[in-house]
Amino acid sequence: MIKNVSAIILTIITVLCFSSFFSFNNPSTDSILDHIELPDGFSISYFAEEVTEARSIVVADNGWVFVSTRRHGSVYALKDSNGDGVADQKVTLIEDWNQPNGIAISGEDLYVAEIHQIHKFPGLVKDPTQSVDPLIIYDDLPKNKHHGWRFINIGPDNKLYTAIGAPCNICNREEDYFATISRMNLDGSEFEVVQKGIRNSVGFDWDPQTGYLWFTDNNRDWLGDEFPACELNVATRDGQHFGYPFCHQGDLPDPKYGKLRSCDEFIPPAQNLVAHSAPLGICFLKNADVGKKYTNKLLIAEHGSWNRSSLVGYRITMVDIQKGQATNYTEFATGWLQGREKLGRPVDITTYTDGSLLVTDDFNNAVYNIRYDKE
Repeated sequence: MIKNVSAIILTIITVLCFSSFFSFNNPSTDSILDHIELPDGFSISYFAEEVTEARSIVVADNGWVFVSTRRHGSVYALKDSNGDGVADQKVTLIEDWNQPNGIAISGEDLYVAEIHQIHKFPGLVKDPTQSVDPLIIYDDLPKNKHHGWRFINIGPDNKLYTAIGAPCNICNREEDYFATISRMNLDGSEFEVVQKGIRNSVGFDWDPQTGYLWFTDNNRDWLGDEFPACELNVATRDGQHFGYPFCHQGDLPDPKYGKLRSCDEFIPPAQNLVAHSAPLGICFLKNADVGKKYTNKLLIAEHGSWNRSSLVGYRITMVDIQKGQATNYTEFATGWLQGREKLGRPVDITTYTDGSLLVTDDFNNAVYNIRYDKE
């Protein structure tokens, strides 16, 4: 009898221990926000949950929020119709597309980029619940899946910009459209390469003060934990070259291709970022309600490393921009990485209609709202 009681007690203790273990390693969504650290005056909440693989995000003036995915193949429309800070409408606009990562808005038109082509949904932004047949405006993008997911944005020149990544870790392709940022008219005409030497940019924005194009770049792999640095770059005019595949981080010749060109020939990064931190979406705080201290700042979503012995990234960082120069690089939001446990992976950042910030997370399948509560 005593042996049976002891066995029962041991079983209960074992179950409790394992329950505690799995609870720690599979945190509830409520506990994730408890780990996020922000500057004084800021708070974070969920704008939307269960948004599978939330990637790129854009906000329309009428409050509709459009969120893309990559491998999941869908694009969603979200809306907070009662103003309580939580989306209560969700419309699935497309399904089973070819990695529709890139989305952009021009007027009432929504643009969606698959790997190989770009679509326009005329008038959809006005009412995403309506049925709108998309028009293919450009269908001559490379079909390579390696770095093939597109990021798109509408520039101040009212043209559609898209990143075309290198189809490899490191290679020197003859085709001039690889490893570039290119642009076209909104009807898909007059495609042209604008900037070169960019391995894989998944986020760019324009400085409201200078009009310069700023963009992230994920540098090559397999040169160790600390090299090469990921990059934040600025293009001050058309036709510049940022080094790939010959030179990385402004001063590191590539072991294979570095002998072909000198690092002095290329535009160095405006700011070197932590190696393998995977910087993706960026956002100038031009329309954000964040107080005077945070004006002229640029936020970067660092998705997080996969190829490093000690994990880095899994955070949002901030860079000061003064007269077209990056002057600082600090943390803004952290906590998605606890030791080696991943709680989330920030992807993209934008400003919501009320001046708060929306952040996507494709690991936690969520859209966060970051709000500034006091001066």
